Amino acid sequence: MNNDLKKLILLGGDISVLYFSLYLTLIIRYWGEYSEKVWSSHFWPFTAIFIFWIIIFYIANLYNLNLAVNNAKFYRLGARSLVIAGLAAVAFFYLTPQIGIAPKTNLFIFIIIFAALFYLWRNFYNWSLKSYLPKANIGIVGYNNLAAEIAHEFENKPHLGYNLSFIVDDANQNLPGVKPIAELEALIKNNKLNTIILSHDPHQSENLRTALFNCLSYQINYVSLPNFYETITGKIPLDSVNQMWFLENLNENGKIWSDRAKFVYDFILALLIAAITLPFWIIIAVVVKLESSGPVFFVMERMGKNNKIFKLIKFRTMKEEGNDRSPTRAGDARITGFGRFLRKTRIDELPQMINILKHEMSFVGPRPERPELAANLEKLIPFYAQRTLVKPGLTGSDQISGEYHSPSREDSLKKLQYDLFYIKNRSIYLDLSIILKTIATVVSRGGM
Repeated sequence: MNNDLKKLILLGGDISVLYFSLYLTLIIRYWGEYSEKVWSSHFWPFTAIFIFWIIIFYIANLYNLNLAVNNAKFYRLGARSLVIAGLAAVAFFYLTPQIGIAPKTNLFIFIIIFAALFYLWRNFYNWSLKSYLPKANIGIVGYNNLAAEIAHEFENKPHLGYNLSFIVDDANQNLPGVKPIAELEALIKNNKLNTIILSHDPHQSENLRTALFNCLSYQINYVSLPNFYETITGKIPLDSVNQMWFLENLNENGKIWSDRAKFVYDFILALLIAAITLPFWIIIAVVVKLESSGPVFFVMERMGKNNKIFKLIKFRTMKEEGNDRSPTRAGDARITGFGRFLRKTRIDELPQMINILKHEMSFVGPRPERPELAANLEKLIPFYAQRTLVKPGLTGSDQISGEYHSPSREDSLKKLQYDLFYIKNRSIYLDLSIILKTIATVVSRGGM
């Protein structure tokens, strides 16, 4: 069962619980008086708030299979989401009195019933992912660091739905659990699997070609390790990246229409946000000036698309006195009190609407780097410059990864993995997903 199907089952279950909770609420509330008219009068208003609730659950990351564990983090996220969703429902009903129902008691009963059924359903589902839902048996041909990382993912994330049956590799037979390639056919037959991950190129090994040829009758699906790694982790393995990788994977012709749509919605959304938030810019500017001397805006050169330099605009969050303009550090004393709040909520980035309106940036894309840092990293990291093949973004895959990455070479390698994944797979759907998950990060105050 693939992850998309698992998420659809999860979403379908949540929707079913929402409507079943509404049904039970109306039965309890109108005991002896329940009728089709009662149901129809509540159906559409509650459907409207159910849509909001599903969006809130998505933003809260409750459809992330990595959180499909019955632990404290899941319960905390679930409880916070229910509180926010409940408040949104109260606001909706009392700001739209024309709907013709007064659901004060109904909403209270509904929230209690839904909370109970929601946790029962999610506990069952999370348990099923680990204990009941069928897992696909899978084998790995060829052992290397990437194969070891994939094996670790399988072991620590059973909800992914894969059971690693074996690893074969003639060159690493001395490692525990690694078997010779000559046993491949017997292992496939005994473990009843239909997918093999190839970390070695069959063109380079006669033994491997022979072993795979002998398995033709088993109708095996062969997947390259880099492609499988990308699917599981949402990152590109840099070991597989070379000039041919870009030529084979960046099908820019196929993205013409999505890039044009992105151009349009970037401009419209930036214009709306700028217009709606403009009054708050004045308040923020006053507080910034009162807290410390210096300009309201912080303007710095950044690398744009195709390495074109542009001026990135943010609200100033640091003191000017003694500021050497070095990259931000953890617990940086240069950050002001109000500046720390602006960074946590990412309000400091509101002026970048101007950069988006000038077509220098997009809402989603690789984060723009400082020219001097980029020049140094390009010397240390192969293909680092290729992250500027698309416009830089206000947020991106790296920002929602849950990891903080500094400008160091090691962290920049990790960021490049996420950036290349976005460049290869970018689409309107991926942009929307990243934007919603960014909102979740900001709401949880996880950003920096």
